[in-house]
Amino acid sequence: MAASRLTLRSGLLPWFLKAGPVPRALSASAAVSQRTAPPSWKLGRLNHVAVAVPDLEKAARFYRDVLGARVSGTVPLPEHGVSTVFVELGNTKIELLHPLGEKSPIAGFLQKNKAGGMHHVCIEVDNITEAMAELKEKKIRLLSEEPRIGAHGKPVVFLHPKDCDGVLVELEEA
Repeated sequence: MAASRLTLRSGLLPWFLKAGPVPRALSASAAVSQRTAPPSWKLGRLNHVAVAVPDLEKAARFYRDVLGARVSGTVPLPEHGVSTVFVELGNTKIELLHPLGEKSPIAGFLQKNKAGGMHHVCIEVDNITEAMAELKEKKIRLLSEEPRIGAHGKPVVFLHPKDCDGVLVELEEA
């Protein structure tokens, strides 16, 4: 620490303080959205962040007993190959995911990520059919041709992570 004070007092600045401000560039997605017409559907709020967990009960206890959150019971969703628990937060939810059955996509995720981790984000849309049609036109790959009924009993579709900067995105009709 004394050496860094001496450097600053002597007028010799470290290289990272000599450079001027770094210009902010627009992200690729911002540039795309500026060149295209606005969609006929509306993007809504963040519905939930899904986290794959190797031990569903342990994860639920952590959020309930350690952090004091409201936690739902376990809901099996065999059509999706998962069991879910929702952690209620003030403005959104965390969806805890655990494999249900051998063909569960979460089982494969947990084989690669033994401790678990963030699996996807879910964003609400006002019209999933229009969203799917326009996203297909924009060459965004959908992981299913038709929406499926999700954990909240509403239509959902997943977008390919390679088309979404490495993030698996779930759209849910609000």
